[in-house]
Amino acid sequence: ISMRIKVIACDVLNRELSLLSSLSKHFVDVKFLPQGLHSEPDKLREILQQEIDLANEGFKSWSRVWDRGKISDFDYIVLGYGLCSNGVVGIRSQKVPLVIPRGHDCITLLLGSKEKYKQYFDSHRGVYWYSAGWIERTLQPSEERFKITYQRYAEKYGEDNAQYLMDMEETWYKEYNFATYIDWDLPNSDQYREYTQKCAEYLKWNFDEIQGDKSLMEKMINGIFDEEEVLVVPPGKVVQPSFDDRIICCRDENG
Repeated sequence: ISMRIKVIACDVLNRELSLLSSLSKHFVDVKFLPQGLHSEPDKLREILQQEIDLANEGFKSWSRVWDRGKISDFDYIVLGYGLCSNGVVGIRSQKVPLVIPRGHDCITLLLGSKEKYKQYFDSHRGVYWYSAGWIERTLQPSEERFKITYQRYAEKYGEDNAQYLMDMEETWYKEYNFATYIDWDLPNSDQYREYTQKCAEYLKWNFDEIQGDKSLMEKMINGIFDEEEVLVVPPGKVVQPSFDDRIICCRDENG
């Protein structure tokens, strides 16, 4: 009998998770949350908890109009989030176990492991990541972003102030050296790659490409949970940072 798995994930993983979910041997129900919530950890935590609470009520099926509806419990609630600026810290589940990848953010999911992420990060200082979801769902550092931001400032503060604000805002660009595209061999991979290359050229960053790895997400939505890769949080436990290579751990709710 197949499992019933609820997935709650950031929308930047939409293409990758949708593909893998369609191939899963289990029943997978996915809820995507808006990109950018990691920038507001308290808001991310609040929305995640609301979605987890709803998932604890089960999956409602309305396949027959004369049915009053039936509710089937989920076996697991899988999160497509890492620590994400501590946005997952404090979350809990009433009765369904949570499964959370051991990673600081979604890049671990795209690369397949926290070890691969760390290895690349340690050898490429100043990395800004580009992927299908990040390119499609947010305005990445680019000429387009510069023009749009400048126009907004000019309309609100005037041309002179707009240029000053842009000079101040773009100082953080100097902290980066690489525009790195994560390739998942998606149908539009060439377009995403070319876009990243153009961004790197405009920003005077180095372009690099790294092969994505589906293994971590694929295992998660197929009910294969390796404790080295994911944290399984039993009901009654609360997520917290581990401050070591495990990245996250859990404690008793009243502990």
